[in-house]
Amino acid sequence: MSTSQIAFLKGHGTENDFVIVPDPDNAIDLPASAVARLCDRRAGIGGDGLLHVVRSAAHPEAQAMADAAEWFMDYRNADGSIAEMCGNGVRVFAGYLQRAGHVEEGDLAVATRGGVKKVHLAKDGSITVSMGRALLPGDGVTVSLGGRSWAARNVNMGNPHAVAFVDDLAHAGDLLSVPPYSPAAVYPDGVNIEFVVDRGPRHVAMRVHERGSGETRSCGTGACAVAVAAARRDGADPARTGTPVTYTVDLPGGTLVITERPDGEIEMTGPAVIVAEGLLDAAWLDTVLG
Repeated sequence: MSTSQIAFLKGHGTENDFVIVPDPDNAIDLPASAVARLCDRRAGIGGDGLLHVVRSAAHPEAQAMADAAEWFMDYRNADGSIAEMCGNGVRVFAGYLQRAGHVEEGDLAVATRGGVKKVHLAKDGSITVSMGRALLPGDGVTVSLGGRSWAARNVNMGNPHAVAFVDDLAHAGDLLSVPPYSPAAVYPDGVNIEFVVDRGPRHVAMRVHERGSGETRSCGTGACAVAVAAARRDGADPARTGTPVTYTVDLPGGTLVITERPDGEIEMTGPAVIVAEGLLDAAWLDTVLG
């Protein structure tokens, strides 16, 4: 494929922003270095990550899911590293598919490295993603920053999270670098770290350091992890009570609504916005792809 034919879009979900590269046949090679350049906010398009849009049947990592989901979200962090899942990314991915005419309002299945995710595109433009079940490993984790330390809840949403409840979100500092945590062996592949404060009954606010991206304006899997951690802290467990639990989670980029159901399924509802589309400059792209 000629580089002059490579299109891109830019989108965000509660200001967690992404470069979108449509590539149904998996014909574009995107090495980590190229992804990092595309996500660079000064030298590239800029984004917290990249959504490589591929048909499941065309991607070796997704072929086994092709019968369940036509489309595979090949997600990359801003540094080019591969990630299992991105909750805001799934909403933006689904929003792009609808904009491109590949899907309509209603239900949709999206393949990810974290499994097949069920998505519902509502008439009002909101998108709900069934994020799967949270795993709650019992490993004790401590997060430290600025001379303070907090016990953190280990939550896995298909990717790893450490959730720390703090008195003030400013205690998290600038979150440009990874906040120290221990023991390091609990997260051999790194971790997303959330700092959380209470805003009211079943209403919290958070900031997050995303693995491979630094602080981002929003993190969908992080919001789910925070809601589950808050529910357990508050003594709520839908599997035990048979009653769904819903938390409103405020992030710097907007608000997500997270519901945990008695069967353990977690649903995340929020917006997805496509803000621009265009073609990557061929000469620049040649230097990026080497």
